[in-house]
Amino acid sequence: MTDLDAYAPFVGQATIDELRMLGNRLSGRKIQHVNSTAVGGGVAEILTRLVPLTRELGIDVRWDVIKGGEDFYALTKRLHNGLHGAPTEITRHDHEVFDEITKENIKTLPLGDDVVFIHDPQPAGLIQAIKNPRKAVWRCHIDVSNPAPAAWDFIRPWVVKYAAMVVSEPDFARDVDVEQFLVAPSIDPLSDKNKDLEPDFVHDVTVKHGLDPSRPIVTQVSRFDRLKDPIGVIEAYQQARRYNDCQLLLVGGSASDDPEGHQVLTECREKAAGDKDIHVLELAPDAHLEINALQRASTVIVQKSLREGFGLTVTEALWKAKPVIATATGGIPLQVTHKYSVS
Repeated sequence: MTDLDAYAPFVGQATIDELRMLGNRLSGRKIQHVNSTAVGGGVAEILTRLVPLTRELGIDVRWDVIKGGEDFYALTKRLHNGLHGAPTEITRHDHEVFDEITKENIKTLPLGDDVVFIHDPQPAGLIQAIKNPRKAVWRCHIDVSNPAPAAWDFIRPWVVKYAAMVVSEPDFARDVDVEQFLVAPSIDPLSDKNKDLEPDFVHDVTVKHGLDPSRPIVTQVSRFDRLKDPIGVIEAYQQARRYNDCQLLLVGGSASDDPEGHQVLTECREKAAGDKDIHVLELAPDAHLEINALQRASTVIVQKSLREGFGLTVTEALWKAKPVIATATGGIPLQVTHKYSVS
């Protein structure tokens, strides 16, 4: 059984056959994905699974990652937050930094002649070097339904040069003269992050990280990012803890394109100091089996995002049949149904 055939129990053999037919029609085409980090964050996780499965269809696919310095990633982090709606100012220096790093990547990064997917704002400026922009797609994983004007004004001149824009949720569409498509992101049920695990392994991982498997565990799995509001999760837990005996687990990794992560992690640890039932855990970006085990050990999964793209951590929790308490932002309402689920 090939890797693709292994998905038949989840989607049906007809879907697998259709994918192979589409793959045959794309035979000889080259597809390229470009993003800003190889590990950490939802985009990298999606591409890690999507690229090899696409290759199995006989399509020539490559995945490249841009490089940048501290100023560049500080800018793109502010731009990311601004596109989510946070008040943002963009300076002339910001434009200069973005243009300089974009040009440096153009010199070293071969850009394909066929279909090129550029993911999120960091590499958006590469469109100027793509030989056939009518085959270039900007894949936006961010909630751009209500961006800060300065952030959208910064990225819009690049977006309109693409042939198409792909968004994760209907409300993320923008009033621009670019053809737009809706493609919800997805998780891989056979990945280390989501596959079934033996109960003994789940128990061992839980104990390893200082949690008591016999008591309820409330968990949020996210990058340590202010838009995920981990401090707010701790404060909510401190209120709930008065009435319920439970433990709180904040677990996540880091991404090379997120300069705020270490600072937010430090703030969480300071906020949790002195409470042995609050566990703030930083794991390596590839610790997927441990994340899987900790989600399965949890009693409730929380996602208290202030802004969100689609919210794949919610998808992961629901796949594992875990109750989810989440804020109604981004793509979360597509997954957690009000009055039927908790939102």
